[in-house]
Amino acid sequence: MMLYLSGLSVALALALVPSFSDALKDGECEVCVGFLERFYQTLKDDDVKFNSDSIEKALLKFCKDTKGKENRYCYYIGATSDAATKIINEVSKPMSHHVPVDKICEKLKKKDSQICELKYDKQVDLSSVDLKKLKVKDLKKILEEWGESCKGCAEKSDFIRKINELMPKYAPNAAKARTDL
Repeated sequence: MMLYLSGLSVALALALVPSFSDALKDGECEVCVGFLERFYQTLKDDDVKFNSDSIEKALLKFCKDTKGKENRYCYYIGATSDAATKIINEVSKPMSHHVPVDKICEKLKKKDSQICELKYDKQVDLSSVDLKKLKVKDLKKILEEWGESCKGCAEKSDFIRKINELMPKYAPNAAKARTDL
């Protein structure tokens, strides 16, 4: 009987100790953490009042200009017009109390695990990459990131020509480095 009670008290004590498995691992929730760090910095730079309503309005505005994975993140938290759920207050309320962004992302992960599954796409180093060795999908992604498309492009060489044509506008340092090659 005594052994049973001591086992029960150990189990109870372990249940009350906060779990370290909830803490984010290195690189986990990278889109959430990266996005919220940038957003928090813009709030400070723009002297936004740190209350839930002001933060929520600023977040909705900030999400309007997002693309790719960050737009998907905004969709998941309900900060886009087409979002099905609204957990935006799970960001605005803790942020109004200056809770660290990784803690906010931990809490969001518990609400919707998809939020932490978002990862940024690997960036291509345009100054040194051989465009001929990239897949057409990757060439299209470069143009998409620039907000451009390649109408009438049928061959890989068409996409490469378009990227080389637009590179001085969108990646001037890479364009200059390529001419130095």
